[in-house]
Amino acid sequence: MTWLKPSWQSVLAILFCLIAFALGAMSKPEAAALTQPTATIAYPYMGTKGLILGLLLIAALVSAVRLAPIVEAVILFIGAHVAAWLLIKGIAGFEGTALAPYFLALAAAWLLAWRCAALLSSLRPTANGAKTGLRLIVPAIFGAWILIIWEAVTRGAGIPFILLPPPSAIGARIANSLPILGEDVRQTIFKAVLIGYIVGNLAGFVVAILADRVPFLRRGLLPIGNMVSALPIIGVAPIMVMWFGFDWPSKAAVVIIMTFFPMLVNTVAGLAASGHMERDLMRTYASDYWPTLLKLRLPAAMPFIFNALKINSTLALIGAIVAEFFGTPVVGMGFRISTEVGRMNIDMVWAEIAVAALAGSVFYGVVALIERAVTFWHPSVRGG
Repeated sequence: MTWLKPSWQSVLAILFCLIAFALGAMSKPEAAALTQPTATIAYPYMGTKGLILGLLLIAALVSAVRLAPIVEAVILFIGAHVAAWLLIKGIAGFEGTALAPYFLALAAAWLLAWRCAALLSSLRPTANGAKTGLRLIVPAIFGAWILIIWEAVTRGAGIPFILLPPPSAIGARIANSLPILGEDVRQTIFKAVLIGYIVGNLAGFVVAILADRVPFLRRGLLPIGNMVSALPIIGVAPIMVMWFGFDWPSKAAVVIIMTFFPMLVNTVAGLAASGHMERDLMRTYASDYWPTLLKLRLPAAMPFIFNALKINSTLALIGAIVAEFFGTPVVGMGFRISTEVGRMNIDMVWAEIAVAALAGSVFYGVVALIERAVTFWHPSVRGG
């Protein structure tokens, strides 16, 4: 039958839905209501259980029919996400009462979303807008399902909020704590991280040029750089606090140390990346050191330099936050995390983590976009 093309995800989703139908109740209150038909027991999924499993079954069965990939992806997207939304909405207020059919339905919805993402990843559109859209949609689906599973499992299994709050509680805490989070971001990112990142990378780049120009510096600095890169941040941070005080300069100093040597090592390696033929060609034009550096060796080193910038974009944030654990004014992301853990306000801790992750992702993305603009000639960019 050429009109059928079932995927293993759709087959497994159908099997999970049938088992969920056979097992019956999706929650403990529903099971109690089924054993006492005359009692008035409120339970989740009153009138929506059949809709949830029906949506999943219909989407999985339609997916098994040979359709255009984009049509199949849209059907799977709607079925999986509507079913997941109904599952999470139904368990709210009945946390910790979910039974096996609840988790089977959640697994079926996840499998259909997986199939949807796989179909979208296999598309090869010709329009640039469609390519950009797919590059955004597929990671968005993947990230959304991390949050969906997190929310559904924590609520369904009744995991205490103090151990792992659901994403909805973290989002509510972020919305209610924007002024505090804003001050922490200003102290940690816009002062310590950015200043330390700029100074550390610039210093590493300048010293790499000097080391390339003076051979004995290169032989002496690179082994030291490898050693310093292995220093534990928890050992360096208290010393910087003692030297530069409790405010942001001590955190910027930690960031400078963490970003200096990756930039130094990568830049030195990048300056040696140009081929012998290109260098011989420059020599035939009677080009001395500085024109060769500016026109040949630095452009060839740009992928290495941007690799260091991307690595340092995450190291800088980690270094500044950890340094704040060892002394800081009553503001900052690291300070907030350490104090709120002591107060058992775990949702605030997760809010700070989420903001830090968002800031780090934006920081990394900006560097990556600049890299694509500067190294447009590189095969990795032309191929992407």
